[in-house]
Amino acid sequence: MKQLQYSIVLTLVSLFFASCGSTKDVAYFQNSEDIDFTRSEYLYDARIMPKDVLTITVNTVNPEASAPFNLIVSTALNTSSVNQSIGSNRALQTYLVDNKGCIEFPVLGTIEVGGLTKSMCEQLLHDKIKPYLNAAENPVVTVRMSNYKISVLGEVNRPGMFTVGNEKINILEALAQAGDLTIYGVRDRVKLIREDAKGRKEIHTINLTDANIISSPYYYLQQNDIIYVEPNKVKAQNSSVGQVTTLSFSATSILISLASLLYNILK
Repeated sequence: MKQLQYSIVLTLVSLFFASCGSTKDVAYFQNSEDIDFTRSEYLYDARIMPKDVLTITVNTVNPEASAPFNLIVSTALNTSSVNQSIGSNRALQTYLVDNKGCIEFPVLGTIEVGGLTKSMCEQLLHDKIKPYLNAAENPVVTVRMSNYKISVLGEVNRPGMFTVGNEKINILEALAQAGDLTIYGVRDRVKLIREDAKGRKEIHTINLTDANIISSPYYYLQQNDIIYVEPNKVKAQNSSVGQVTTLSFSATSILISLASLLYNILK
């Protein structure tokens, strides 16, 4: 019983200190008055990496001219009716970037696109396609990343993996999609796990309480980035208290059962 009483007291003390916590540990951008905004004057543009899935479309005034550069995939489409029929669903072929940063493009063959931005890739394909068309045609090439995603784990309200439709997201937007940090999340030691184009993994520590984060090279997230928010000491203590309390109740239940059994045997 003393152990149980100790657990209850420790829980109440932890909750007291959590409720009395200073905004110094919670508020973002605490030094926003001192930040140099000129260092953040640039537009982020994602770069293509190995294992990215690209959707590439080529358009010309004469659709027949661009047809060889737009691979169409036909998939079976089942429809339920009295007489079941099978239709055809047409979709554009996607391109998986291999470990060397290359794709196999129709007519053109192997094209190296790794490390290029979307606009750079579009211009490269435009220049390579142009010689195959007549002088009146000016092809319009559109490149999209189909698998741009990030993951948020740890002390957030809605951890998970999130798909980014516009190929641009910063760390605050990612945390917002995950429902923001819980009150137990450590805001000055958020971990960012990133893999570069050569497969090297790195872990970077980000301080969300420092407004200079907007000038950090880790402010904008790359595809496949992982954000981990570790719990603070209060959450860790509460977790330990919960385990001790559970063990105490289990031990108490076993002792009561044994005492009842012995009483029934010896009476």
